[in-house]
Amino acid sequence: MKFIEMTGKVLRVALNEDELSPEELEQAKVSDDTIVRINEQGDIEVRRPASWDIIGGLLGDFEKRVQEVSGLTWA
Repeated sequence: MKFIEMTGKVLRVALNEDELSPEELEQAKVSDDTIVRINEQGDIEVRRPASWDIIGGLLGDFEKRVQEVSGLTWA
């Protein structure tokens, strides 16, 4: 599976209003420095000490959004 990795700070820029709220990110313990990744289906995963946790997903035309804010493509 391919992903685009970014920080929590970059993720906040990529999110639309109808996706994860700042409160939901806080509950999921996503800070500006947290490592997150998005898969090609739009699932948002957070890096934990020994695993990745899915905390939500992106909707709509997220591919272009994620690539623009991160400056990365799928790897």
